[in-house]
Amino acid sequence: MTMKIRRTSFFCFMVIFAAMGLIASVGSAHALTTPEAKPVKSATAPASPAPRADFSAPYIGKMQFHTATQKDSLVYLARDFNLGFVELRAANPEVDPWLPGAGTRVLLPTMHLLPRGPREGIVINLPEMRLYAWTKPDRAPLSFPIGIGREGLNTPTGTTQVMQKIDGPIWRPTKRMREEDPELPEAVPQGPENPLGTHALYLGWNEYRIHGTNKPFGIGRRSSSGCIRMYPEGIVDLYHAASVGESVTVLNQPVKAAWVGKEFYLEAHPTIEQADEMEQTGTLTSYRLSEDDMRLILAVAGDDSNGLDWDLIRGAVQDRRGYPVVVGWRDGARPKTNGPSLPMLDAARPREVTGQKSAWIQPDGKIGQP
Repeated sequence: MTMKIRRTSFFCFMVIFAAMGLIASVGSAHALTTPEAKPVKSATAPASPAPRADFSAPYIGKMQFHTATQKDSLVYLARDFNLGFVELRAANPEVDPWLPGAGTRVLLPTMHLLPRGPREGIVINLPEMRLYAWTKPDRAPLSFPIGIGREGLNTPTGTTQVMQKIDGPIWRPTKRMREEDPELPEAVPQGPENPLGTHALYLGWNEYRIHGTNKPFGIGRRSSSGCIRMYPEGIVDLYHAASVGESVTVLNQPVKAAWVGKEFYLEAHPTIEQADEMEQTGTLTSYRLSEDDMRLILAVAGDDSNGLDWDLIRGAVQDRRGYPVVVGWRDGARPKTNGPSLPMLDAARPREVTGQKSAWIQPDGKIGQP
């Protein structure tokens, strides 16, 4: 009898325990599916994000012109419009670089064909004295004028990377520099006397850097001991945009070319060796279309090379004005007229600059012109 009561009690206990577990599990399931916790369903499914389109245009910027005032000079205008002195001089061979004169129309070569090279990291093209910084694949690169190595102290070409970024670099003259000028100190701290300016990117090449300057009028010239110099405001922008480990590619491409729609554009700069002559006179006495230039033009033209006008090409290479000009057409697009009335890419039509010029950063970090 006692055994039966125990069995009955045990059976009842198990039934009650199972029932409690069932109630708990139902309660838990209910808690997980309350209206507050349910995902909200929209009437229409959200659209999938559009695939990212990498920047594919073969050029950046657009041509502009500026009507000079009595106080203007090309060296000041170059900095105002993110240009180098030689490229502005080349684009305006008939203009007095120091006293253009009030009312003079100054062409601003602010449209650039992109050099043939990687579309990532930092890309430098020495003949055009310009640096391109690819910050995002779907955006146009940032672009800055630069100063490069003077004769006998050429900036090297090739590929390296950013090894270190320094805000407030200390300049330590090299052994060669101190032998040439024994009065140079061993080190120059941050300040207006520091040739490195306010910021510097140290490269994998020993003793070569991308840095600012305390002599901004050397930008767009062969003015350095081999390093890449930038305007004080330019190096600040690049310093914040670049990353340690980023690739740096240095090219030597005096001639660039690209199809834009049905028009073939050519942009010819003075070679590195011709840069000093262009700076001094605004023109070149030597003419040379190198085999490398020829190969590049034909490679870019591809199957449409029959549409190239070699007289225009020779003229562009001889003048080396440093901005894109039309020298060929395809699919029967060549116009019947010649001269200034030729149709061209909208960005290549110079428009007068309106609005405020760029702000300058002085060696002491202050903003504004001296």
